[in-house]
Amino acid sequence: MKQNKYLIVGVALVAVFVLAAGVAKATHSWNGYHWARTSNPFTLKLGDNVSSAWDTVLNTTSVDWSKSSVLDTAIVVGQGKTSCRATKGRVEVCNRTYGNTGWLGVAQVWVNSSKHIVQGTVKANDTYFNTPYYNTTAWKNLVMCQEVGHTLGLDHQDENFNNPNLGTCMDYTSDPASNQHPNSHDYDELATIYAHTDNTNTATDGIGKGKPANVGQDIDLNDPSAWGKAVKQDARGNNSLYKRDLGNGETLFTFVIWAN
Repeated sequence: MKQNKYLIVGVALVAVFVLAAGVAKATHSWNGYHWARTSNPFTLKLGDNVSSAWDTVLNTTSVDWSKSSVLDTAIVVGQGKTSCRATKGRVEVCNRTYGNTGWLGVAQVWVNSSKHIVQGTVKANDTYFNTPYYNTTAWKNLVMCQEVGHTLGLDHQDENFNNPNLGTCMDYTSDPASNQHPNSHDYDELATIYAHTDNTNTATDGIGKGKPANVGQDIDLNDPSAWGKAVKQDARGNNSLYKRDLGNGETLFTFVIWAN
């Protein structure tokens, strides 16, 4: 009986060790998609199309992600205008009252056939952020930090809204107080994603501006019906990632945080 007891305890300890090791080695790279660049650290421009209510939040996000050893972000004058039009070689960041679309924030990322990110947009929906529940620094920091994180090549660390927070903005939560910034695992993952260099640089302005011609100017990318096929769901069963084939080797991915 005593031997069985020791055996059970030993198995439990091994299980805990294996589980802990699995967590430590867990990755949240987003299919290896990344900005092409010829050296590290590289600088990614964040186009500032936000209102004064979001300036401090955008600055916090930029400072946070620039703590990475492999990249810096620089806030520059936005070119997205009212439609948050994408610009090649950078990420346009916008806030608007997009209406009762259901989404709180989205990150839209264009990827070429070489798995390189070529442009991106981040949108915060003030239709919800103007309500008392979401009009807090914590919610704004979480959403801005997470959506910009997606444009860097990161997926979520966790997609359960009701378990303990992981202390990272890349974690879904119902209480963002402790999930407003990246954590060490996010920086480690970025170092892994960008450990190699490329022979081209997609994080450069002037490659061409606007949506790919295939998308068409008449398509409203704020409308979920234009995002393509849902390819992933969160723990609540909501679609959290969409994929749309744009032709010519380009694909549009849309990450979405839904409002409660």
